[in-house]
Amino acid sequence: MRNYVTGNTVEKTFRAGSTIEEANVFKEAKQFTYKDGAQFVFMDLSTFEEYRLGEADVGDKTKWLKEGMDCNLLFWNGKVIDFELPVTVQLSVVDVDPGLKGDTAQGGTKPATLDTGAVVNVPLFVNIGEEILVDTRTGQYMSRA
Repeated sequence: MRNYVTGNTVEKTFRAGSTIEEANVFKEAKQFTYKDGAQFVFMDLSTFEEYRLGEADVGDKTKWLKEGMDCNLLFWNGKVIDFELPVTVQLSVVDVDPGLKGDTAQGGTKPATLDTGAVVNVPLFVNIGEEILVDTRTGQYMSRA
């Protein structure tokens, strides 16, 4: 079992036939609108209600978070306990070493800095200003956008 509030994981054995009360957890799609200091602000587009998460709550997911992105917020007892990013995000390359003539998709990779500050290994043919798709679960380059 995983405690979403503290992040702890506990192994527990249950007897056959025992019942466990299901947690009142649900997901809602919200849009990441902006960062306000150490707070990340998400908004419900139908009610315009704002939800704020601190840097500790967001963790290293900040490197994939871009304004206007739709995310799933996980609620428990009316409180946000976690959020999920989309599986793929489209980001711009802002810094990368230039490619050389003859570089191919199988020719290797080079590190590229994206507009969110994340660093991803990309094929040698990717240049500054290009839009790429990145898998948020693994942090790997998928393709050009």
